Amino acid sequence: MKQFLLLFIFGISFSQNQLDAYYIDVQGFRGNIFKHTQEVSHLATGHPDGFLVSINKKSSGKKEWQQVYGYPDYGISFQAIAFKNNYLGKNYAIGLHYNFYFLKRHLLFRISQGIGVTTNPYDKDTNNKNNAFGSKFLDNNYILLQYQKQNILGPLGVQTGFMLTHFSNARFKAPNSGINSYSFTFGLNYNFDKDNQIINDSLPNSKSYAEKIKYNLAFRTGISEAPVVGIGQRQFYHIGLYADKRFNRKSAIQLGTDVFFSRYLKDYIQFSSVAFPDKKPVDPNTDYKRVGVFVGHELFINKLSIETQFGYYVYKPFKYDIDIYQRLALKYYINKNIFTGIGLKTHKAKAEAAELTLGIRL
Repeated sequence: MKQFLLLFIFGISFSQNQLDAYYIDVQGFRGNIFKHTQEVSHLATGHPDGFLVSINKKSSGKKEWQQVYGYPDYGISFQAIAFKNNYLGKNYAIGLHYNFYFLKRHLLFRISQGIGVTTNPYDKDTNNKNNAFGSKFLDNNYILLQYQKQNILGPLGVQTGFMLTHFSNARFKAPNSGINSYSFTFGLNYNFDKDNQIINDSLPNSKSYAEKIKYNLAFRTGISEAPVVGIGQRQFYHIGLYADKRFNRKSAIQLGTDVFFSRYLKDYIQFSSVAFPDKKPVDPNTDYKRVGVFVGHELFINKLSIETQFGYYVYKPFKYDIDIYQRLALKYYINKNIFTGIGLKTHKAKAEAAELTLGIRL
């Protein structure tokens, strides 16, 4: 659900400003799987390779945010990767991205969010060694850091660098260790337009964006499963109350609390109370609710913003996973007071939940 929401929101912005210029890039890559946990050691045996095809739309500064962020590109890409491992098979993904430029537009940084499919998901009878992908449909994120040079030979140019890519289902269904890979990339780009007209209007003073403290209520929900195959998927409800202070055009600092009603934990507590008799006994009546406090940062782009939060559980009766959690979210402001979004809550490299959000900011 969260991926389709992102595709819809991004698609609206991609369809605007038809006069802006376009270019495509086609890249090949080869690399390794990062062993972020011992659970994937038997999967990190090959050198994944594949290709990436992207359509990019250049911005010209017609909108204020485009000038603030150095005239970024935004676009859509298709990725194919073969993991060179019999249990993992191949993955395919489509995603939406932003390209940000530095060093006179020769250093490119891309961040992408999308959806993927795998050819060989977990199956208890035919593929029970694949503990990375518990479902056929997956979440996909990747980042690129590359040197890019356009128009070397007419409309043709080159780009090369490094890519980090992640596939998992955000524990929508167990098992879900996920796969992270890092690769070297090389490819060509082709410009459809010779020139992209740049508009350099004067920008408002950044101090005009400073705001008084605002108060937020965020309701987050979705479906997740305990790390036990077949235990069942359950709805969760995460409620966030926090204050934020916007200092300038780009940044706001957050401080708040979360209350987690994660129903899969209720099932997992019951399971743990009978499944591990050789360990410290678990009371089946242990409270499954959790409370956390967090600090965060919000990066404003246009109506979209990127939210990063780091939290600590101050109430967690069931001793499961670590006490520190993180959240990375994409927010979309419907108006100045109402926002929606998608996010990923994790404990280090382990995803717990993909969150669909609706909130108010007053």
